[in-house]
Amino acid sequence: MQLFEDHPDKDKNYLPQDGIVNYLGVVLQTEEADHFFQQLLSHIEWENDKAIIFGKEIITKRKVAWYGDEPFAYTYSNTTKYALPWTKELAALKTITEKASGETFNSCLLNLYHTGEEGMAWHSDDEKDLKKNGAIASLSLGAERKFAFKHKISKEKVELYLPHGCLLIMKGTTQSHWLHRLPPTKKVLKARINLTFRNIER
Repeated sequence: MQLFEDHPDKDKNYLPQDGIVNYLGVVLQTEEADHFFQQLLSHIEWENDKAIIFGKEIITKRKVAWYGDEPFAYTYSNTTKYALPWTKELAALKTITEKASGETFNSCLLNLYHTGEEGMAWHSDDEKDLKKNGAIASLSLGAERKFAFKHKISKEKVELYLPHGCLLIMKGTTQSHWLHRLPPTKKVLKARINLTFRNIER
């Protein structure tokens, strides 16, 4: 199922069952989104992501960064990161995201995809460090990319295109019942930054 909406219903649940996904549409106008994109490219402490798979360290082309209210530890793919303090731009984007979503967050994982050939495999954000059934807000900057969900049992799929400056919220039991991914594509040549605001259990 593929979804394209210029003026989305912000209360609509895009998942047919077992979770909640709300697409809030574009929350940053183009000029503002461009500004934040450039600031994040320049001022975030990006590093290549690492994963330990079958005892072997894999280093991705995709770059990541982890920020928060405190130096929270966050473990995924058998590696642990410690949150850096908010930058001015991240703090501003956190405020915008919280106002638009009605949620509050204490941390943010950022991903930098240099081109469409860099993506993310099927996974759930259900690590033990995260608040169970807590909201996760996904703010997109840069190149428009497809984002997909797949139910863990029925295998039903839901797909959306996420443009520059848009906000998506995943909450409820979404992470327990659905996988999500950013599929790679050779059609996209520009970079994308994705900010996923979330809550670490204190």
